[in-house]
Amino acid sequence: MFNYYGSKSKIVDYYPPPKFDKLIEPFAGSARYSLKWWNKQVTICDLNKDVIDVWEWLQSCSKKDILGLPKLVKGLDIREINISEIELKFLSFLVASGRPSNIVTKFMEHDNGNQKRYDKIANQLEKIRHWKILNCSYQDLQNEEATWFIDPPYEFGGEHYKNGTKDIDFAILGDWCKNRKGQTIVCENMKATWLPFKPMVKIQGACQTFTTEAIWSNIPTNYDNVQQTLF
Repeated sequence: MFNYYGSKSKIVDYYPPPKFDKLIEPFAGSARYSLKWWNKQVTICDLNKDVIDVWEWLQSCSKKDILGLPKLVKGLDIREINISEIELKFLSFLVASGRPSNIVTKFMEHDNGNQKRYDKIANQLEKIRHWKILNCSYQDLQNEEATWFIDPPYEFGGEHYKNGTKDIDFAILGDWCKNRKGQTIVCENMKATWLPFKPMVKIQGACQTFTTEAIWSNIPTNYDNVQQTLF
């Protein structure tokens, strides 16, 4: 529904499907995996209060609230618009290419000032009405039998998050992931060593550079021996 650094929007279809009716996504961000499997018993959490504030607002707002937001045109400073504080937070994620921003760039000006995107978001609101949304640490979550989709700030690159790599002890996180009940899916890239990650898909980033997204799961996946390429 909104942009966030490290979003899985381009590769969400590569991850294994959930095997349990309950789906828990710590480090939620834009929660693309939960949105794909929205009809599960979804719990998302994040330490970033701005992220959780936006999710809670989206959960409570109407289609009219979304469709009434201003058009986003190049050069617009959203702080100069007469909107509420929570609408400003939401738009700051929407106009960003990854991190919150207040100025609409040419890159983010599309679809008639984002009107098509507003339409899409408005039509997704009913999908998240039943979600449980928490502002907490992953360590505060009860260990339940569920599908755990764990997408933390990456060991190398996580400094871009508000609550980033410096806030995580990866040895502790690795043990925590291994001890989850049910199905555990962990996201990283192949630079990381805190779990025995397998290459999943190679993706093209900025400046024609490539990174290899990686996966660890307590259940065998199709990626144990195979790597795919996404251009």
